[in-house]
Amino acid sequence: MTSRTTPSRLRVALALAVAAALGTAGLTALPGTASAAATSVSVQYRTSATGATADQAEPWLKVRNTGSAGLPLSSVKLRYYFKADAAGTAYRFACSWAVKGCANITGTFGTPAHPTATADRYLEIGFTAGAGTLAPGTDTGDMQLRFHRADWQTLRQSDDYSFGASQTSYADWTKVTASVSGSTVWGTSPVGDDPTDPPTDPPTDPPAGGQSLFDDFSYSSSSDPRISANGWSVRSNAGGPGVPGATWAPENVTFTASGGNSVMNLRTSTAGTPESTRQTEVLTKAMKFRNGTYAARVRFSDVPVSGPDGDRLVQTFFTINDLKAPMADDYAEYDFEYLPNGGWGEPANILYTTSWETYNPDPWQAVNQHSESRQSYAGWHDLVLTIDDSSIKYYVDGRLFGTHDAAYLPERPMSINFNQWLIDLAGQTSTTPRSYDEQVDYVLHVKDQVLTPAQVTAKVGAYRAAGTTFEDKVPG
Repeated sequence: MTSRTTPSRLRVALALAVAAALGTAGLTALPGTASAAATSVSVQYRTSATGATADQAEPWLKVRNTGSAGLPLSSVKLRYYFKADAAGTAYRFACSWAVKGCANITGTFGTPAHPTATADRYLEIGFTAGAGTLAPGTDTGDMQLRFHRADWQTLRQSDDYSFGASQTSYADWTKVTASVSGSTVWGTSPVGDDPTDPPTDPPTDPPAGGQSLFDDFSYSSSSDPRISANGWSVRSNAGGPGVPGATWAPENVTFTASGGNSVMNLRTSTAGTPESTRQTEVLTKAMKFRNGTYAARVRFSDVPVSGPDGDRLVQTFFTINDLKAPMADDYAEYDFEYLPNGGWGEPANILYTTSWETYNPDPWQAVNQHSESRQSYAGWHDLVLTIDDSSIKYYVDGRLFGTHDAAYLPERPMSINFNQWLIDLAGQTSTTPRSYDEQVDYVLHVKDQVLTPAQVTAKVGAYRAAGTTFEDKVPG
């Protein structure tokens, strides 16, 4: 990787630094699979997405204990086989509803050891210990499951091994396989690909425990007293980054509903002058976050809500601490920065992830490492940052976007921030008012644990299934 040395911004100094360093992070071992009593099961399947193509596949399943002993569901794995639409296509699993609770169901994508013309990928369904035990003769009830392409392009399911277009009501289905404690007990797999093959992707079960911050951003307005009580600050003070003389406007931070969840909306507006420019930022008041996993679901925008397009906008999710002196070696900053209209010498949209060691504001000198992708990222994206004692990794929609060196690891704790601001007013010189929106669905930090993107999804799903809109157990 090369260093990006363009003067991207000068961050406002932050307060409330923590004195003690945080502990070492590492990938926590996942809970093992429980041993099941000798038993047998059957699997029933139906789908409501019956077309040859669809926005998403919907394999709804039931597992029935047909044996004579209790069956711990944590010992059961199901595999639904399908053909990927193109090489390298990424998929995402979701649970819409389940009698056993979506938080107790995991979904993992893998590649069979012996791919066939109708099965070069599979979705493996598992259960946490919270799913309990099935008594003889009982079943799990509905598991309304689905999966889709990460880019939300139409998927073809007519050539998928496990798909049944006519299965509009539950019935036994042997093209979905089941194993108990690693032994196949139901179904017929594609040739040579029994469920005893290990999955190629990590399981979605998040590590147990962990001191976490989670916020679903279920607030009424920027003046909601719960925002401050929950440790957030909606910025109103002057200063960089962005257009000199611009205002940081708390009233431009609002909350709305999207996809059944509450989301935070950051609106930045301008009429082409510093006086008319309103930028937005929301940040934690405490700098207490260091190693571990950071995640947020963020909606980037390529075009304004209204008015002419072309402003050099920066839409972000990042962590940061304060620069105590030029080139201070204990500075730290880790950024996701999306520029929908380019800037910093770029002519068009680009996404940066950047890990900072330090910088000097005047004359400008930067020590950082970055990764970049020159394409549109308009729409919702799952952003994950992990920091342990060996590297910094950035993921976008489940895919590794960049790995940065240990030389850029943080030496002091940081705050968590979202902001949207204008680099300058040269991208669009019109004096017609215009505004841009960046939205945030949730934020998650797990202290000293490195989670996979799938584990992040499972942990967020567990919070939502439990009705938890906010939790902060990270010590200050």
